[in-house]
Amino acid sequence: MNRASAGLKLKKLLQRPGKVLAVLGAPNAFHAKIMEANGVEACFVGTSITGGNYTGLPDLGVLSMTECVGFAKWIARSVKIPVILDGDTGHGGIMAVRRLVQECIEAGLAGLRLDDQPLEQKRRTMSAGISIVSSDEAVTRYRAAVDAKNEIDKNFVVMAQCYARNAVNGGMAETLKRLRLYETDGCADWVQFEAPHSVNEIQRSRKVVKGPFSAMKGQLPRALTLAEHRELGLNAAWYTFLPDQVLKTAAWRFLESFKKKDMRAWYEFLDANPHTPFSGGEALPWDATGMSELTKLEARYFSKRKRRS
Repeated sequence: MNRASAGLKLKKLLQRPGKVLAVLGAPNAFHAKIMEANGVEACFVGTSITGGNYTGLPDLGVLSMTECVGFAKWIARSVKIPVILDGDTGHGGIMAVRRLVQECIEAGLAGLRLDDQPLEQKRRTMSAGISIVSSDEAVTRYRAAVDAKNEIDKNFVVMAQCYARNAVNGGMAETLKRLRLYETDGCADWVQFEAPHSVNEIQRSRKVVKGPFSAMKGQLPRALTLAEHRELGLNAAWYTFLPDQVLKTAAWRFLESFKKKDMRAWYEFLDANPHTPFSGGEALPWDATGMSELTKLEARYFSKRKRRS
């Protein structure tokens, strides 16, 4: 997507009255195209669900800024829907945060999610032992990101992810305080509650955040439906886990079957999924081979060369 329109498109998707934006995680660029072809409106490039799939490395702050932006750039080039990057802790201090924002905008991304964990103790979402930096340090991180984007593209979206609920130095009272603070003092465009324990906690949190707000599944017994998100006044549904979990589950089940049945597992798989572009059904809505573009370019350049000769 054109960098000048990516953030603006994301903002508009978040501001639709009575409409919830479903954000799904993109395991890679090809699957982002499949998501887009099936109506997904925005995708998230996660350190785990994208970076982990590319590298096999865990979501413990070991991937560099340039690696993460690199993954996201390929995805943003491949689709027209807004792409949001997981910026973790910003990969450093305020200068690193500024560079991260600049690199994201240059890559054509629509937004960036930054969390309030300490750089040297970064843990995966919902992990044990999560801690949070001081509220002053967190606000500084978000303000640095917002100021950096305002210098280049005011429509680029900075999301503040609050890990306070389950943090060893946090709690629900701290969560409510920080959610509001990240919006007012941090000037974040969008605030997200990482680990709600109940719907009531989401309701309480919604009251302190005036602008775009979302909540992850956290410790709820199940992910909320889009209708339930709408009833709670949430602007987005954080369904980033869906494509990754579906792909891994399907691959695991198929390979279990292949180990026992040989190619019969494949024939059964095709029979069970007959109407997809990958099983002999309908065609893909784009040319994944690139041959259409190559043919046009050959006609343009080779025909000119022949005419000159």
